[in-house]
Formats: sequence, structure tokens, C-alpha cells
Amino acid sequence: MDVTRLRQMQPHAVLINTARGDIVDEHALVHALREGVIAGAGLDVYEFEPTVLPELRDLSQVVLLPHMGTSTVETRVAMGECALRNLRAVLAGDVPPNRVA
Repeated sequence: MDVTRLRQMQPHAVLINTARGDIVDEHALVHALREGVIAGAGLDVYEFEPTVLPELRDLSQVVLLPHMGTSTVETRVAMGECALRNLRAVLAGDVPPNRVA
């Protein structure tokens, strides 16, 4: 998300990124936050991981977390079971259910 996209957001919008760090241009985000283009941001992934821009840390309208969206027992078990289903399918000569092409 660059300056152009950030300017399309409403001034009361809060940008949340829990997907991939490089989706958001963090320098553009800092500028948008300082200028009041958007109201805030919540990030648990970062453009330059593992480094977090110092400017982001200094902004009171930003919440920063380590990437922990999958940090529950239930989710980790489900992830392991998913990996096993895919592995079994490949070993059986079948197309894995979660194939990435």
C-alpha cells in the first residue's frame, strides 16, 4: 500500500496488516499518519522484518505486535494437521488439498 492507496482511505480509517509486511510501504504509512491522512495503524508484520521503523514506534496511534496471529494451540494443531493432509496426498500420488501453484 503506497501513498496513493493510503490517500484513498478515510481520515478515521485504521490500517491493519496481519498478512505480509511488504504489502505496506511503511515510510508512506508514517507520512500518512503524521499528516492525518488516516487515524491509525495496527501491525504484526513489518516491511523490513525483523526491523521495525523507529518512526512507527514513536507514533502514539500505532499498535505494534510480533507476528502472532497463529499463536493458539488450536491454530497450531490445525496447521500441523493441514500439513499432514498435504503430505499424505503427495505420498499417495494425489494432488495436495492446499496446493500452491
